[in-house]
Amino acid sequence: MAMKPRTHAGTEVGSVQLRVSDMARSEAFYTEVLGLRVLNRYHGLTRLTVDGIHPLIVLEEIKDAVQVRPRSTSGLYHFALLVPTRSDLGLVLRQLAECRVQLGSADHDVSEALYLSDPDHNGIEVYWDRPMEQWTQLAGGQIYMSADALDAHGLLREAEGREWNGMPAGTRMGHVHLHVRNLAEAERFYCGLLGFSVKLRYGPSALFVAAGGYHHHLGLNTWAGEGASPTPEMAPGLASYTIVNPDVRHIENLLLWLEAAGIAVETKGDGWYFRDPSGIGVRLTTCPVL
Repeated sequence: MAMKPRTHAGTEVGSVQLRVSDMARSEAFYTEVLGLRVLNRYHGLTRLTVDGIHPLIVLEEIKDAVQVRPRSTSGLYHFALLVPTRSDLGLVLRQLAECRVQLGSADHDVSEALYLSDPDHNGIEVYWDRPMEQWTQLAGGQIYMSADALDAHGLLREAEGREWNGMPAGTRMGHVHLHVRNLAEAERFYCGLLGFSVKLRYGPSALFVAAGGYHHHLGLNTWAGEGASPTPEMAPGLASYTIVNPDVRHIENLLLWLEAAGIAVETKGDGWYFRDPSGIGVRLTTCPVL
């Protein structure tokens, strides 16, 4: 079997599929508040898009959904929509403020970010990246990230004179941040097996990993508690998220490594599905369109 290389530098995070308790309520939030558009509705799923081609978020309604305390299980901490410019983020901030959405925010040095939740408490980040040449590189290939106060007034000034016409063109899925049951176990899986590189160790309870030179494609934390059990399948939450790897040969090797590790993989028309050690659903594909 081939040696495990680093994952392809062009690997990105793609769409997320969310379980929700009320489809009409969630559609209204994601379209009227967050400014996405319905791409299609098919087999009980609603796919939401910005560009009319690529789905960013897929909604699945769970009838009589079980309610669990937010951030008490392994699964989604937040998914993160990356907008192209600071002005775009200012426009999103103004829209969310006008809709009276409860927000958190932070300046992470590499980026500026807004935080909110959907009606089922699925965490959402909307952010823009500062140019890579402005990022602070640390020893060992790590990248400095902070959690400083956001200049909200400066962001709003950037958007002056612009009209809200929905989530800005060019918005894509930037990263996904997960609650895991054990950080060392998650590192062995995502770095040792899938080939991501560690970009920052944030104290004893969080880790940020990426492909290529990005600051992070995945955040991993144990803030829901060490040994946290998976989110029940009949509860709102993350059904799966997508890793888009353009290297078909590497995917072939990944499937062999997953099999050797005893991890079951289901092949479907839109990719390969498996679960990480915390029970979190992962879809692996070469194509972000489906």
